[in-house]
Amino acid sequence: MDIQSTYRTALLHHQQGQLAQAEALYRKVLEASPKHANTLHYLGVIYHQNKQHDLAIKTIAEALFIEPNNSDFLSNQALALKAAGRLEEAIKNLQHALSLAPDDLEIVYNLGNAYAEHHQYEGAATCYRRILHDYPQDEDFKQALCHALQGLGNEHQQTGQYAKAESAYQEAIRIISNDAALYYNLGNAQRELGKPADAAQAYLKAIQHSPKDADAYNNLGNVQRELGDLAAAIASYQKALDINPKLYHAKVHLVHQKQHICDWNNLDKEISEIRDWVKNVPEAQISPFAFLALQQTTAQEQKKCANNWLRNRYLSAFKQGKELAFKYQNNHQGHHKKLRIGYLSADFRLHPLASLISELIELHDRSAFEIYAYSYGVNDKTIERKRLEEAFDHFVDIRALSTADAASKINHDEVDILVDLTGFTQTSRSQIVALRPAPINVSWLGFPGTMGDLEGVPLFDYILSDAFITPPTEASAYSEKLALLPHTYQPNDKKRPIAKTKTLIEYGLPEDGFVFCCFNQTFKILPEVFDCWMRLLNQVPNSVLWLLECNQWAKANLIREAKAMGINKERLIFAPRVQMAEHMARQRCADLFLDTLPYNAHTTTSDALWMGLPVLTCAGDTFASRVAASLLKAANLEELITDSLEDYENKALALASKPDQLHNIKARLTKHNAELPLFNTLQFAKDLESRYQDMWDNYTKP
Repeated sequence: MDIQSTYRTALLHHQQGQLAQAEALYRKVLEASPKHANTLHYLGVIYHQNKQHDLAIKTIAEALFIEPNNSDFLSNQALALKAAGRLEEAIKNLQHALSLAPDDLEIVYNLGNAYAEHHQYEGAATCYRRILHDYPQDEDFKQALCHALQGLGNEHQQTGQYAKAESAYQEAIRIISNDAALYYNLGNAQRELGKPADAAQAYLKAIQHSPKDADAYNNLGNVQRELGDLAAAIASYQKALDINPKLYHAKVHLVHQKQHICDWNNLDKEISEIRDWVKNVPEAQISPFAFLALQQTTAQEQKKCANNWLRNRYLSAFKQGKELAFKYQNNHQGHHKKLRIGYLSADFRLHPLASLISELIELHDRSAFEIYAYSYGVNDKTIERKRLEEAFDHFVDIRALSTADAASKINHDEVDILVDLTGFTQTSRSQIVALRPAPINVSWLGFPGTMGDLEGVPLFDYILSDAFITPPTEASAYSEKLALLPHTYQPNDKKRPIAKTKTLIEYGLPEDGFVFCCFNQTFKILPEVFDCWMRLLNQVPNSVLWLLECNQWAKANLIREAKAMGINKERLIFAPRVQMAEHMARQRCADLFLDTLPYNAHTTTSDALWMGLPVLTCAGDTFASRVAASLLKAANLEELITDSLEDYENKALALASKPDQLHNIKARLTKHNAELPLFNTLQFAKDLESRYQDMWDNYTKP
């Protein structure tokens, strides 16, 4: 038998797709010449084509034993390895093959495919870019590169590397400019980067290419809201719901923004529907923060909402945290002499948080505690930011780090107690906490409610609170253990700047009238409380209501609601947004601050009391509805706490009718402010540190 002639005939059959004939002839060649490497190789290829991948791998391995540096052998064995699910081995083969034949674009393409299937999108994109350089008009290669870039962008998005995600999506769009999904994902990355205007344009492009995409309309509404165009945001949410009535989170956004503009039409019905979803539709993604502000929600319902949110948004982080727990525990040596406290937040800047914690951080006992900041928010370069950077022992900017890398950094620093100051608010990165980088996780200040649990495993070990806000009898409404501070859960900064107070006329206030005020955000103003306010204006001659001017739509709607109750628009006075120092100063011109329910004034209460302005509150049954009362107790002003709207209204009328009584309260505040538990920041620091030490002792005890 002529071996070479038989081999060539077999190869011809193979090329023509006559696999059975080719296989028979390859076997004849091997009977005569068992080490004929090319024949072994092509016989292995036939096995691969017949889906006998393991046999293909074994047969081509025999060829490679003879010619270990044959790039064709390595490449085709890699295809069989890939088909058998042995992707890492396939990639190694192809990398070796490419090192031997660096100009072979078929190997480059196969390597790109293997990378893509193994979710190594960076490598895949590098391979496809190289091919497109030589074949720039090839549509298949364009699609392959865009697929890899989409995967790469999604990977960066999931790990919190939003700038890299943005770059990947933008590169893909330069190649294929009519893919709605690319624009949608680009918008998501840009929103996370604090680029709402760019994100809005990306969502509009997504809608242009996919007009029935309800999610794109919902996310467009989100950035329109952030840009301050609430009317457009509400229209976008409504459009999303018109397309998909079961897009639950769009309905929650819609209702929350209607609260922001004080549009109360059908509010009771819509809230009832959302409460029903929390109870009966666990897959519905209901924002826990928006849910706090809805009328009639209970603490148990808020816990259920948080649990649903974790199930829908945090499942993978919980699983990863469980996998990392042992590694992180071993990494945490705990040899340091001082207890290490890490504060995690997006708001180390000009933000209400700064007016609460700045002095506290400065006053922490450095002989026993080492204090870390982990900041993932924008550096606004304000004096507030600078002061906080100087207050911490270590100020670490983790904004550019992925979730996993941020957790790794915290663990590397051997933080003992990690305190999340943001919670389920817009800028939340509590997935970092879910990875369990520190032995103890604590929720505090940012989110006034439980952060929930996933199948009985809480996201946080403790919630810092006080016995009034979270009575021990209500512990079942919280997934966390209650760590109770002796006076109130909220610290204060006595060094916050205060401008010079102007005259009543300069603020647009009457010189001889009674000034009720409420400087809460408008989403907290709900019909029942507003009706109380209007009745008070009717009963108190020459009185006015001074409100924060949050947006033009709320202003118009509140004026309309007031008119319907017989109150002229001149009696509603709207305070424009100003710098914090000026806002603090102007509060001296009000007579009585009227709080909201069910979402109280929180930092705003402390601001008012510090300026000597009495705050009247009605305490509810949830965390968010009991904060103002807690602060009043710490200010020794329990007489300003009521427990029903009827008592609240009667008390407000009595105070407005008895100026001497109100004057005495103001005098007490002005004279004793710095001595009150609410503003004794040094004592608060000691009490807080005692709670931290208790947590650590409980963790380390045998």
